[in-house]
Formats: sequence, structure tokens, C-alpha cells
Amino acid sequence: MKTFDVIALGELNVDLILNRIAGFPEVGKEIFARDMICTLGSSTAIFAANVSALGARTAFAGMIGRDAFGELVRGSLEARGVDTRYVIEAADRATGVTVVMSYGEDRANVTYPGAMEALRFADLDPEIFLSARHIHLSSLFMQPGLLADIVPILRAAHDGGATVSLDTQWDPAEEWRIDCREVLPLIDVFMPNEAELTALAHAASLDEAIGSVRPWLRHAMIVKRGSRGSVLVTAGGECREVGALLNREAVDTIGAGDSFNAGFIRCFVRGGSLGECQDAGNLTGAISTTAAGGTGAFADREAAVRTARERFGKQLNLD
Repeated sequence: MKTFDVIALGELNVDLILNRIAGFPEVGKEIFARDMICTLGSSTAIFAANVSALGARTAFAGMIGRDAFGELVRGSLEARGVDTRYVIEAADRATGVTVVMSYGEDRANVTYPGAMEALRFADLDPEIFLSARHIHLSSLFMQPGLLADIVPILRAAHDGGATVSLDTQWDPAEEWRIDCREVLPLIDVFMPNEAELTALAHAASLDEAIGSVRPWLRHAMIVKRGSRGSVLVTAGGECREVGALLNREAVDTIGAGDSFNAGFIRCFVRGGSLGECQDAGNLTGAISTTAAGGTGAFADREAAVRTARERFGKQLNLD
């Protein structure tokens, strides 16, 4: 019996989110934002908080500083039911911070990486790979230590009996230094968005990108397309496209992709079919847009179920 359904492995930081911004910043000038939120940030942490809210026994493995932002991160995770026993506090590094300037479906981010850059495979408690049914990794290009060690991490996960999902997120340097032929066969569920996949595959279109990486898929890939839904691709060559559940009164789209991941993986670890997992991801991604911040719509399981029913006319199956 595994201790945790999911262990999220990756970056931890605080998000300072600015909404209702009067235009775009210019050097030497000042503009105003009319809304501000300081909250738990990072793709991996948003995923962990939300998959926990959806009922998965969840823990986190990452690195923070011994500072006020680190306390906010740890406290926020624990408040969402996420076990933090594998979170490391670095005495010589500060907790990361991302300033998010939100413009509808688009956003501009400025990140101070802090402690997340330092985490390496050797820092991780080996128990992580034995206690998890599933391990989710995200934002590799923001974590050079984990990126350098990605293959031994994935092998340790599989040796420990865990399945693995990966959402690389965007590469700030736009170098995309990951060997798909080596890494993708070790990933059970690959979870890029359309822009990330086409950049990673150096492709001119989504179809070309899918064709490029499909030979190396271990099990499945889900490609998130924002307001255009998602595309599920299996290692056997099947392709399933599902449209998005649009929220015409969206508060913001921060964390919608991470919330998609949470819904998909929650369904995956309880044995749902890949099609059911895709539908669950589409729904939780839409639910995320009904509240500010990446975790605002997932205060608890009941809140998510109620929003699915009342706002989208859908049943969110979590049992």
C-alpha cells in the first residue's frame, strides 16, 4: 500500500498576481494595476494543491528558503491537505517569487527562481519513489538541477513502482534542451500545451509536432490548447480532440493548465480511462477560470463539484 496517491516534484514559489492593468509596462514609466493577489505560486504547487482538493493523498517534494515566503508556501500547501515532509528548507537561498501581469488569457511573468534552481536528485529522499503511486513533475526548464538529473529521477520513479507525468512548461531561454527520444519513453503521461509542444519538437504545426514525438510515447500525451480544448494522443496512434468548456465570465486563466493536469491525474490514479481523464482535465481547467489565482476555485472538493454542476452543467466524478 503506497502512502500517497500523488507526489508533486518541482518548483515552489510565491505568485504576486496583478490584474486589471492599465496597458503594458514601459521602461521609465509607471502604470497601475487595480487588483493584486499574493498567493501560492508555481505550476507544480498549484497542481499539488488542486489534486489534493480533488481527493488525492498528496505530498510535495521541493526546495524553499527559510523566509516569510517559504512559510507562506509551506502553510498554503498544508492548508490544502498537501503533506510537506519532503520539502527542503535551504538556509542560503531565498524562496522564489513570480510577478504575474495578467491580461485576459495572456500573461507576462517575471520570476526570481531562488531555491528552486538548486534542487538535485541527490537532495531527494529516496522514500519519495517508494511511497508514491504517481509522481508529477513540472517546469523543468526553470529548474536546471532537476533537468540535468531527469533521467535518473524517472528511472527511480519507475523502479519504485510509480507512474509518472511531466508538464515541461515554457523554456524561458527557448533552448528546449531535452532529449525526447530518451525522456518520453520514461513518461506515462506527457502534458505539454500546444505552444510548448511545437517549440520542443521544432515543428511548424501541431500535427507536425504530434507526429514528431508520437514514436517515443510510452503511454499517452495530452496537449492543452486553452480555449480550443485539448488533444489526447496515445502511443498506439489514437487521437481524441475535445473542445473546451468556455467560461464567458472568466475571472482569470492563471493556473488553468495546472488545474487541467490535476483533474486528469486525479482520474488517472483512480483508474479512469484516458478519455475520462481528458474530460476531467477539461472540466477542472474550466473550473479554475471561475476564481482568481491558480487555486482559488478549489477551496475544497465540494466547491469544485458544485462549480462543475452550476457553472458548466457537468458532473465531476472523484470517487
